[in-house]
Amino acid sequence: MDSRVSELFATAGQKSGSQAFGSSSGNGFGGVSKKCCAKNAKKAKSRASRNFKTSNNPPYITPANLPPEAEEGNIEYKLKLINPTQYRFEHLATQMKWRLQEGRGEAVYQIGVEDNGMLVGLSEEDLRSSLKTLSRMAEKVGADITVLREREVDYDSDVPRKVAEVLIRKVPDDQQFLDLRVAVLGNVDSGKSTLLGVLTQGELDNGRGRARLNLFRHLHEIQTGRTSSISFEILGFNSKGEVVNYSESRTAEEICESASKMITFIDLAGHHKYLKTTIFGLTSYCPDFAMLVVSANTGIAGTTREHLGLAMALKVPIFIVVSKVDLCKRDTVERTVRQLERILKQPGCNKVPLVVSSTDDAVTAAQQFAQSPSITPIFTVSSVSGESLELLKVFFNILPPLSNSKEQEELMQQLTEFQVDEIYTVPDVGTVVGGTLYSGICREGEDLVVGPTDLGQFYKLTVCSIQRNRSACRVLRAGQAATLALGTFDRSLLRKGMVMVSPEMNPTICWMFEAEIVLLFHAKTFHKGFQVTVHVGNVRQTATVEAVHGKELRTGEKAVVCFKFIKHPEYLKVGAKLLFREGATKGIGQVTKLQPVTQYLPSQSHCHA
Repeated sequence: MDSRVSELFATAGQKSGSQAFGSSSGNGFGGVSKKCCAKNAKKAKSRASRNFKTSNNPPYITPANLPPEAEEGNIEYKLKLINPTQYRFEHLATQMKWRLQEGRGEAVYQIGVEDNGMLVGLSEEDLRSSLKTLSRMAEKVGADITVLREREVDYDSDVPRKVAEVLIRKVPDDQQFLDLRVAVLGNVDSGKSTLLGVLTQGELDNGRGRARLNLFRHLHEIQTGRTSSISFEILGFNSKGEVVNYSESRTAEEICESASKMITFIDLAGHHKYLKTTIFGLTSYCPDFAMLVVSANTGIAGTTREHLGLAMALKVPIFIVVSKVDLCKRDTVERTVRQLERILKQPGCNKVPLVVSSTDDAVTAAQQFAQSPSITPIFTVSSVSGESLELLKVFFNILPPLSNSKEQEELMQQLTEFQVDEIYTVPDVGTVVGGTLYSGICREGEDLVVGPTDLGQFYKLTVCSIQRNRSACRVLRAGQAATLALGTFDRSLLRKGMVMVSPEMNPTICWMFEAEIVLLFHAKTFHKGFQVTVHVGNVRQTATVEAVHGKELRTGEKAVVCFKFIKHPEYLKVGAKLLFREGATKGIGQVTKLQPVTQYLPSQSHCHA
């Protein structure tokens, strides 16, 4: 990770409020003159108009061709599918099944494209015939097709020729829908909760925050209008690519039943006061993507820069939504977008901004975003007028998962490990824990051990029932988030940061560990005896710096540091990402070495009579 990400934190540490990103009317970063910016913008505009007719974005794939087809993955090229023989049809259906498996229930077919990526195109009649065959193939394997886009190609022919991009999605069976987690970041009052309310409830906001009321968990959140806790909202898409939300379904169970793909939004706090909650949400819930919401009228202010830095430090792919465009003139919106583009192109970020202004852009953005971590789509939306919300939904519908089926299979082969993030007591159910299954498979009635306690012990327990997205589920697979009911297990023995693992795992627990760190921002020197709050996955605890190998650290420098937890031992793994903070001090790194406590002691089951 480029240590220049520290620039994103340095200013946030030194400045406060709307000063943190430079005022929206200023020249931005590096003292770039307005003249120079205008000149560069003019050049970029002329370049884009030469290459693309439909979009002002820089070209990522030239209209002449696509990259050659990959053997693995969920993208398939087909020149034409006209009247195949029965044997050929069976072969094509088997191939589709393989592509769907690779994409965990989703595949994209490019029709009219050769295997080397050449866009040859088909006549209107041939294209319709090919799509009909594709529809028959999808029906055979239990899937639906959606034509994402059709476009004409320049090919040496008198007849106009087209290529089609088609999304194939499996009809859900046995609740195995594709689930993507999106963390929602941004400064306080940027419209995060309102945007989620509009997407998940299916009703536009009234301009005074009505849409966000259903998302709040506490009375003080309703009174102040500010999120202080982590809440989860779901947006579903069925196999035909249509939105499934609370506007048609009354309960989460109904959404889960009819959705083939689920987007789980993790609504995080924007206020600096709740930064520890936001960091916990980013490290513990393992989001696939992050959505940074920026208000068009205030621009890049407050914690925006810090949240962008956190997502980049944790290597979470990020896309940006500029909200409240109905409140300001077009010039103000464009100025905010230009400001964002300037930040993203900085050496510390090294991102390629892609402004989405049409459905075609949204399809391109979703595919490029998943393939290349440097692409950053930017949407300009309004939760009141509904402007461009459809483009955001198209983007979510097509957005593919980051991990393929092979990686998930490998994780499922390992022993069970469930990270405890939330603990509840539910009437008539008993103790319930919420979190993410990191590896293995968890079934109802399974016996696990939970820990470590203050003494480094693990207690035996039994999983009574499982719920995923508020609906009952019998089997939980690696990478999925859920709540597990533990029956009469004593809640007081549990805390956030614990793990529930297979009894045969023999987990390593430690008081002390070493990590290779980069100091992102620190006002003075970083030395032995300094206390910081350490975040590693779902672990959040204060630790003391026991030793700094080498010299004392300053901002932007690397070193191997030995930390010691001050309250209780924790379960850690070598290679885990680490983030620490204390006031303005911030740093990131990786766990390199553990100093394990003596072998763990399994303890008796602790249940109420």
